[in-house]
Amino acid sequence: MSGVQKITVEDTDAGSRLDRWFKRQFPHIAHGKVEKLLRTGQLRVDGKRAKGNVRIEGGQIIRIPPLPEPTEIKKTAPVNERDAAYMRSMIIYEDADIVALNKPHGIAVQGGTGTTRHIDGLLPALGEGCRLVHRLDRDTSGVLVIAKNVRSAKWAGRAFQSRRAEKVYWGVSNGVPKPSGGEIKGYMAKGRLDNRFGNKHEGKEVMEAVRHGAPGAKHAKTLYQCVAKAGQRAAWVVMQPLTGRTHQLRLHMQLLGAPIAGDPKYMTDRPLPGGLENMLHLHARSLTLPREGQHPLYIEAPVPPHMAQAFEVMGFHEAVPVVDWDELG
Repeated sequence: MSGVQKITVEDTDAGSRLDRWFKRQFPHIAHGKVEKLLRTGQLRVDGKRAKGNVRIEGGQIIRIPPLPEPTEIKKTAPVNERDAAYMRSMIIYEDADIVALNKPHGIAVQGGTGTTRHIDGLLPALGEGCRLVHRLDRDTSGVLVIAKNVRSAKWAGRAFQSRRAEKVYWGVSNGVPKPSGGEIKGYMAKGRLDNRFGNKHEGKEVMEAVRHGAPGAKHAKTLYQCVAKAGQRAAWVVMQPLTGRTHQLRLHMQLLGAPIAGDPKYMTDRPLPGGLENMLHLHARSLTLPREGQHPLYIEAPVPPHMAQAFEVMGFHEAVPVVDWDELG
C-alpha cells in the first residue's frame, strides 16, 4: 500500500476530467474504486472535494490517498506489425527503465476528438506496462520519454513535475526575434483565436498573454538564443522553457515578433519564407534527466526532414550551439 501522495497537474493535462487523469496515472485502480475515493472525499483537488467530471487545471494539487500497489499490468490490445515497426523506428534510447522516442511531426501523443491513432495507443508495441511520462504537441517533433514500469514512471514523472528535467528545443522562426537572445516571461491564459491574419482556425482555443491576476493566468518563463540568421527572413533559435505551460514556446516566439515558422495558430502577418514547408518548425532537441546516484541521462533527437531542409535552404550549418543559459537568465 502506498502512502498519501500530492501530485501537481502538468499544464499538458489541463482540461482533462479528474477521473480520466487519475486512470492515466493509476491504471490498475478499478473505476468503481475511483468513484468511491471521490464520493468519500479521499481524492481531492487543492484540498477540496471534487467530482469525477471536474476539469483540472495546470498547477493544481491532487491529493491521492493510500493505494494498493499494482500486482499485475492489465493486458492491452495487440498492435499490428506495421504500427509496431513504426514505433520501433522512433527509438533513440532504451534501458531497463525507459524508452526515448524521436516523435515525428503530425502524430498525437494522446487520443482526442477525431484522433484514433496516437502514441499512447501504440505503446504496447514497446512492451507491457509502458506508459507516458510527459507530452508534446501533435506537430512538435523530438524527444518523448516512455516509462517501462511503475517505478520508472514515478521517478521520471517527479523529474518533470519538479522542473528538474532540462528541456532544450530548436526552432526555425519566421523573422528574427528582438532582442536576439535573453529571457521572456509573463502571464498567459486560455483565449480564442481571432481573424487578424486571415487565420482559418478562427475561434479555436489558444494561449494568450494576460496581466497578473487575470482569470486562469499562469506565469511562464523561457530562455532563448538566436544561433544563426538568414537576413531578417528567418532564424535558428534555441529555447529552454523554465516552466511547462501549454504552447509556451509558440506564444513567446510570437510575442518576440518571430513566430515559429509554419505555426497555424501563433502567427503574424509575415508570409512564410520561401522554400520552407508549411509545417511547424519546432523540435524537442534534447532532454536531460537527473538520476539518483548516477550521472544525469542526456538524450538527443535528430531534427526531422522538414527542419533539415529549412536549415539547408536558410544556410544554417547544423552543429552543437554554445548557449550560456546562466547568462541568459
